[in-house]
Amino acid sequence: MFYWFMKNIVVGPLLLGIFRPWVVGLENIPKSGGVILASNHLSFIDSVFLPLVVSRRVVFLAKSEYFTGKGLKGWATKQFFKATGQLPIDRSGGKASEDSLNTGLRVLGLGGVLGIYPEGTRSPDAKMYRGRTGVARMVLESGVPVIPVAMIDTEKAMPTGTRIPKVRRIGIVIGTPLDFTRFEGMEGDRFVLRSVTDELMYELQRLSTQEYVDVYATSVKEKRATLSR
Repeated sequence: MFYWFMKNIVVGPLLLGIFRPWVVGLENIPKSGGVILASNHLSFIDSVFLPLVVSRRVVFLAKSEYFTGKGLKGWATKQFFKATGQLPIDRSGGKASEDSLNTGLRVLGLGGVLGIYPEGTRSPDAKMYRGRTGVARMVLESGVPVIPVAMIDTEKAMPTGTRIPKVRRIGIVIGTPLDFTRFEGMEGDRFVLRSVTDELMYELQRLSTQEYVDVYATSVKEKRATLSR
């Protein structure tokens, strides 16, 4: 109820009226049943605008730190992420990664719409980086359709490190579902997982027209952080 109220009455109409996002391909999202929306990740506001333009509720898996802050700011941040339909996950790896996978599978098993960023983090420079294979495991284990989504110019509206977005139009391109049924039952094969992930990333790059770099975005961020010390 809180999600619906914020999306349709309070926050949604205001943001849609100000930023006037253009959208292509909404008809590609099925009206019912579990589905994965796999998106590029350019800005913090990606997780805001994609759920606003999709009629069904979209659940994202967000890092748990957003839900554990202290004081008024921590409370406000937690309420914002709850209002935008996001679930806390631990990204520390190992068992935490397995728990994250299971959380996503539960959402899909209940017939929900799950939003995923295959790159694992926001792009540091508007380029597209190598996808993580966790999304492929989720696709193959759940058996649900996976739909590539390209966010356009969101990094120009709200660059990384800024707190207040600039008023400008952004775009969202929703592709057609990708078919990976040929790999059914092969979610334990790491070469299959890489193949599925790379095919998905190729389609995301085609829709977004971003420059593709075949390294992980986290590696680029870590290298930059080391050089800036």
